[in-house]
Amino acid sequence: MSSSRQQRKAKEFAALHVGEPFVIPNPWDVGSARMLEALGFAALATTSSGLAFTLGRLDGSATLDEVCSHVAEVDRLTELPVSADLENGYGPRPEDAAQAIRRAAEAGAVGGSIEDWDPEHGLYDREQAVERVHAAAEAAHSFDFPFVLTARAENHIRGNPHVEDTIERLRAFQAVGADVLYAPGLRSVAEIRAVCEAVSKPVNVLAVPQLTVLQITAAGAQRISVGGALTWVAAKAVADAVTAIRDSGDLSALGGRPPLERWFG
Repeated sequence: MSSSRQQRKAKEFAALHVGEPFVIPNPWDVGSARMLEALGFAALATTSSGLAFTLGRLDGSATLDEVCSHVAEVDRLTELPVSADLENGYGPRPEDAAQAIRRAAEAGAVGGSIEDWDPEHGLYDREQAVERVHAAAEAAHSFDFPFVLTARAENHIRGNPHVEDTIERLRAFQAVGADVLYAPGLRSVAEIRAVCEAVSKPVNVLAVPQLTVLQITAAGAQRISVGGALTWVAAKAVADAVTAIRDSGDLSALGGRPPLERWFG
C-alpha cells in the first residue's frame, strides 16, 4: 500500500504527461536534486550514468540495490515526483524487468524506464523486448497509484539508427502497456517528428545541444530529459577549474558560490 505522499506525487507526475510539454532534468545526487527542485522544475528522473559517476564507476555498473537507495534518498528529500532509470531491469528476463519496477516503486518512485539493450546481450530481439515491457507494464499498473512506465528503444545509441525499426519497437511497446515511449539518440527535428507522429502515447526525447526545447516540443515531444549531461557539465567545470590551478596557479574559478541558503533553506 503506497503512502498518501507517493499517491500525490504519482498523480502530479501522470498529469504532466497530458498537460503542456515539460523538461524533466536528471540529478546525479541529492544535492543536485534539491537544486533542481528549487529552480522550479516539476519532476525529476534519475540517470544511470550520473549515479555511476558518483560511485566512481562507468555507466551500467550500479546495482539495483544502489539505484533504489538513490531513488529513496531523492524521493525523501524532495517533494517532486521521481522517475527511475532502471536500465534493462537488471536482467534479461521479463520477470527481472517487473521486479525492477516493483523495487523502484517500493523506494518511492512514481515512474521508471526499461530499455531493450544490455552490455552482455546487446539489443534484445523485438519479441524478447516486448515481453519484457509487457511484464514491466503489468507490474507498473498493479499499484494503487498511477506509475508511469517508460519503454526505451535503444537503437540510435547502440549502432542501429534505423527510424523504421525504432518506430516498430515503440509501437509494440505501446501495444503491451507502456505509458511513455523513448528512443534516446534522435538528433533531428525530422526524426523526432517521425517517431511522435507514429505513436499515440507521450514521447520522451533526450535533449541534444543542437536543438532547442521549442524545436523538440514543436516536433511532438511531450517530455524532454537530459540524461547524464548535467553531470558532465558539472564535472567539466570542476575539471577545468582544477586544471587551471594545477597548470598555472589560476584560482579565479573559485570565486563563485551558489545560493545554497535559498536552494536548501
